Amino acid sequence: MEIELGIGKGTMTASVPEENLLGILTPNEVLRELTGEAEVRRAMSEPIGTKRLCEIVAPGETVAIVTSDITRPVPTYKIMPALLDELYAAGVRREDITLVFALGSHRSHTAQEQERLAGARAFSEILCADSDPDDCIHMGETRRKTPVDITRAVAEADRRILIGNVEYHYFAGYSGGAKALMPGVSTRAAIQCNHSMMVDEAACAGRLSGNPIREDIEEAAELCGADFILNVVLDEHKEIIKAAAGDMTAAHRRLCEFLDGLYQVKIPRRADIVIVSQGGAPKDINLYQTQKALDNAKHAVRDGGVVILVGSCAEGLGEEVFEEWMLWAQKPEDLTARIKREFELGGHKAAAIAMVLERADIYLVSDLEPNFVRSIFMKPFSTVQEALDAAFEKCSTEAEVLVMPYGGSTLPKAEG
Repeated sequence: MEIELGIGKGTMTASVPEENLLGILTPNEVLRELTGEAEVRRAMSEPIGTKRLCEIVAPGETVAIVTSDITRPVPTYKIMPALLDELYAAGVRREDITLVFALGSHRSHTAQEQERLAGARAFSEILCADSDPDDCIHMGETRRKTPVDITRAVAEADRRILIGNVEYHYFAGYSGGAKALMPGVSTRAAIQCNHSMMVDEAACAGRLSGNPIREDIEEAAELCGADFILNVVLDEHKEIIKAAAGDMTAAHRRLCEFLDGLYQVKIPRRADIVIVSQGGAPKDINLYQTQKALDNAKHAVRDGGVVILVGSCAEGLGEEVFEEWMLWAQKPEDLTARIKREFELGGHKAAAIAMVLERADIYLVSDLEPNFVRSIFMKPFSTVQEALDAAFEKCSTEAEVLVMPYGGSTLPKAEG
């Protein structure tokens, strides 16, 4: 059977013998009614747990809209027209609205990237700016001692609106909701304090209740405050198929439930070989982002098996601390030992990769230089087919194969 996987802005194919194919993990069928901007406008007209946005804001108030940066697939440009129309209808002036790109610990944008994210209309009508981790206001501290330090443009606004997409997150449970504030527009120190709890077993994909990271994120966001959120769920083609607006927690939870019905996929058993892709750009822009697909794939591969990770990684590893940790280690075990004694943001992703490497081999199909890939404990390949052939040689010609074309979004769940 021919399989096709996204890599960068293109695709790559490979042939898997049908007798070896245990399954292709694609989203479950769900009822789809409205999509795209029409679904966004429907959600805004039916807010969950709040009044309509036009009844919340008032003329003369300043409004900060927080959205994701270039490493996330959030189609801000499809969401902003409905938001702007609602704000203008309430009498809010253009000069009082700022669209803030939540960088977290990521790099800044170029003006062209900001325009592409915001859309031509929003970019021309309102101020668009990156969050600034060096210009934050301290708004308190959570019970777990995480400082609530929020970028000034957001902290000082009269009203705060959060945009995001909801998908599985490997230690926060789900993306979206309060994550726009923490870690989105927080300081590196605050993010590091929150993320240090990733070593807790309850900090895992698909879990909200009892997840220390998600609970800390939402406590921090409550201290800052958000008046309205507009979150979406995307299908495998990055189209908006569900939206929810209103209360920061209630609207987010509605989409988490929808996501489980869409992307939580049952598998009969773990496979010898798992082929996984982030789905292409922008999710595989670097290894720091591509790792998310790997973390979901770990739930599908047997001990001693092979994960074939497909991602362009055109911008390399993608984060300085992550790169330092990956290149520092002499063996994967060095990384898991280090994270236990000295948590460091960026290093946490290196440790997460190491935890997979302790159970399975990783064959990386990317644009990275082969010797560099070997130096970070993975086996380099230029095509998925070459990687698959090598995996069969390792595991036997009778090895079972699972394919995850949208690995960052699909969460395997073994039956039993």
